[in-house]
Amino acid sequence: MLHIVDLQSSTPPLPSHEPIIPVIQSALPPFEEYVEEIRSLWESKWLTNNGTKHQQLEQALKEYLKVEQVALFTNGHLALEAAIEALGLTGEVITTPFTFASTTHALIRKGLTPVFGDIRADNYTLDASKLERLITSKTSAILPVHVYGNVCDVEAIEAIAKKHHLKVIYDAAHTFGVTVNGRGIGTFGDVSMFSFHATKVFHTIEGGALTFNDPALKPRFERLKNFGITGPETVKEPGGNAKMNEFQAAMGLCNLRRIDEVMAKRKRVREQYDASLKGIPGIRVLEYQPGVHPNHSYYPIVFTDAVNRRDEMETLLATKGVLTRKYFYPLVTDYDWMENRFASRRTPVAQQIADRVLTLPLYPDLTPTDVTRICDILRERMMTR
Repeated sequence: MLHIVDLQSSTPPLPSHEPIIPVIQSALPPFEEYVEEIRSLWESKWLTNNGTKHQQLEQALKEYLKVEQVALFTNGHLALEAAIEALGLTGEVITTPFTFASTTHALIRKGLTPVFGDIRADNYTLDASKLERLITSKTSAILPVHVYGNVCDVEAIEAIAKKHHLKVIYDAAHTFGVTVNGRGIGTFGDVSMFSFHATKVFHTIEGGALTFNDPALKPRFERLKNFGITGPETVKEPGGNAKMNEFQAAMGLCNLRRIDEVMAKRKRVREQYDASLKGIPGIRVLEYQPGVHPNHSYYPIVFTDAVNRRDEMETLLATKGVLTRKYFYPLVTDYDWMENRFASRRTPVAQQIADRVLTLPLYPDLTPTDVTRICDILRERMMTR
């Protein structure tokens, strides 16, 4: 069974006398604020199709993300498919097996062949030093993934793409608000895709966006998400339906007002984990990247002492009422539908991390007491094994 459900733990919780700690909990604005934000919709009756809220959110995101262009979508996956189609990708696209299903599925659904490269052992992003050996005459693009808020080697990837005349689409689902030396993460590559799913640092309940520098792409994205319609009686191409509605946009406007507060709370949780887990043998945590202003989106730990340690600790935490997640596990290349088309041993670092990684609970309202409880369970078992 694939453990890829966004809101659930990999292992169902077993009976516990302690309160349940979920692996993720969506941040929500005050109820009254959201009601006030959507009040005008009852007056205008304009619920979708590029309404006022949609336009306001698009502009606000351009400013917050420090990007030139934004196109909003009903979810990140359809946004990614639109980017692939708009850039006219063909043949093969180099990507990572250490990602959520959406990344690879978007390529397959658009008739492309994913070519999988290994990841770095330090931050779990696509290893740029191994990319060129994967490029063939059929390669049209690179689709790297920023993982857990960690940023890919954007400079190296840009140089390789320019050298071989390849497009670059970043899956930036995990990096909302992240900057690299002050530059918005959504400005790298040809296009970046953001997910605004309810589990993300910033959400619009469901939703997503594409950011890009070339204004000529904007009309194409608008057509692709609205059936190809360009006017009351004109349809230029066969597009789909991926429009963000006004209720989603209103939630985004509310959440964007307090996103810095949300990230500060997440940072507090991460720092407590870092301090509490430091020195525990057999556990590795992620280090901060130089020059990167992070968003503290996930807290993965990797068990280095034994292959089965992760599953053991996942079960133990569940019995104590702490829900965790094997994220990402399995590798995309091990999905049932792949039918042995790719041997995961060809990406050994990705396979090793997938077999040993466990993401701990992290959300703004996670209390210091709960973090202490989680870390005490880990310390006790790892120190006395």
